[in-house]
Formats: sequence, C-alpha cells, structure tokens
Amino acid sequence: MSCQAEKEFLSHKGIPFTDKNIREDPAALDELRNLGYQATPVTLIDGAVVVWFDRGKIERLLGLS
Repeated sequence: MSCQAEKEFLSHKGIPFTDKNIREDPAALDELRNLGYQATPVTLIDGAVVVWFDRGKIERLLGLS
C-alpha cells in the first residue's frame, strides 16, 4: 500500500494528520532517519510507530476497531 492510500484512509475516517514530504523537506527526511527508517509511510500515533500502511494497526491505535 502507498502513502496515498493511507492519506485517503485517514481522510475518509475524518482523522487529522500531518503530511510530511521527505523529498521536499530535509527536516522531515532527517526525522524519518532519526527514527531509524528509510522507507515511507511511517506513521506516529501517540508514540507508537506504524511502518507501511498497516490499516489494522492504525485502526487499533486510534480505537477504530
């Protein structure tokens, strides 16, 4: 799944999010690398990290399931 699919999912559920483009924002790329990742999407929810678009994990962390 892609970053776009995750953004569409969150938007559809009415979940606010901050989209950071690592291609255009060097600080966002540094943040990703400091978390220990090089691929996207990486999502932070209350300190928990979700790598790739793991819909089930995102739903659990947000209390949607």
